[in-house]
Amino acid sequence: MQASEVIERVKDAQKTLSNVVTKTPLVYSAFFSGEHGNEVYIKAENLQKTGAFKLRGAYNKCSKLTAEEKDKGVVTASAGNHAQGVAYAAKALGISATIVMPVNTPLIKINATRDLGAQVVLHGETYDEAYAFARTLEQRNKAIFVHPFDDLDVIAGQGTVGLEILEALDDVDCVVVPIGGGGLISGIAAYIKAVKPSCLVIGVEPEGAMSMRCALDRGSVTCLEAVHTVAEGVAVKQVGALTFELTRRYVDAVVSVSDYDIMDAFLMLLEKHKMVAENAGALSLAALKKLDLKDKKVVCVVSGGNIDVVTVSAMINKGLTRRGRIFCFSVDLPDTPGQLLNIAQVLSDQKANVIKLDHNQFMTFDRFSHVQLQVTVETNGHTHISQIVTALSMVGYVVKHVY
Repeated sequence: MQASEVIERVKDAQKTLSNVVTKTPLVYSAFFSGEHGNEVYIKAENLQKTGAFKLRGAYNKCSKLTAEEKDKGVVTASAGNHAQGVAYAAKALGISATIVMPVNTPLIKINATRDLGAQVVLHGETYDEAYAFARTLEQRNKAIFVHPFDDLDVIAGQGTVGLEILEALDDVDCVVVPIGGGGLISGIAAYIKAVKPSCLVIGVEPEGAMSMRCALDRGSVTCLEAVHTVAEGVAVKQVGALTFELTRRYVDAVVSVSDYDIMDAFLMLLEKHKMVAENAGALSLAALKKLDLKDKKVVCVVSGGNIDVVTVSAMINKGLTRRGRIFCFSVDLPDTPGQLLNIAQVLSDQKANVIKLDHNQFMTFDRFSHVQLQVTVETNGHTHISQIVTALSMVGYVVKHVY
């Protein structure tokens, strides 16, 4: 697409969506700015209706269907957020919708999609398996397929995120965007490069699902053998043909982050901004440490916030462990009076708050003379943990890290 066509398509989408989507805020982050040496802003699409950016593209696509196409109904595949976007759009426009979702999709996303009136079909372990089955239903039911990312109307809808960023911060230097199938970054990058070519656009993928990076390296769309990541919303084996071409043309770089990086970013966003992001939504914040930039205005697109409470709890605990805020260790103790008190005194002296303690004589080979003590403490970082280990070692205890 030429620059003029990109601008026209995105502005047309903005008009279509003006009374539908929330114009999400651009939030300055003193914390992430201080940690990474840039002026960091958060584009909070986790506060969007349906909890993610996907509503933009889904509604823009569905709104352009003819009356005959609307009568046929729509079908799609989604790991969750596109499902809710299509379900919302279909309900608003009076269209029947069938959504195929992988069987491991979080329950919060399944229920939210059903609550919007769509028929949900659970099929396959991954998005790609769900996608293949949805295309089968398309043919069987003569329905209209609404692609989650590889469609120009969907991409234009997602591009309105980039338009809003430039409206709110016209001197932005860099925009960081999560990549799953590539629809969000394609729309944002195409619009931003058409309007402000000097602005960098950086894509982010999890290390266990680098489908866009692989495609760029090989020069063509490539299907990964498997994907493994906590960010299930971007666990896509193969990006789209359109999104690949647009990314290759308009995106400056694609970086990867580990699951630990994602957990860390999730925790800091929650703790410092009281914002909840799903794992995929936190990718852009996790990538801040990968940017070779200083003193620049950087916008991180937090793409969604649909996450269940159980996963939130697990992410918090893993994030705390990653940051050295929780430390679990074990020591073998002589089975004599006073040993537990000695350990407690060392921990007290080191200002370590005990969260959990397990005193078990059956966890050692010599249970008649020794017992194993496993302790979980709240700590103030990795330096504090090292001080605790040193203090225990100095009084004769051999510390074994558990996590």
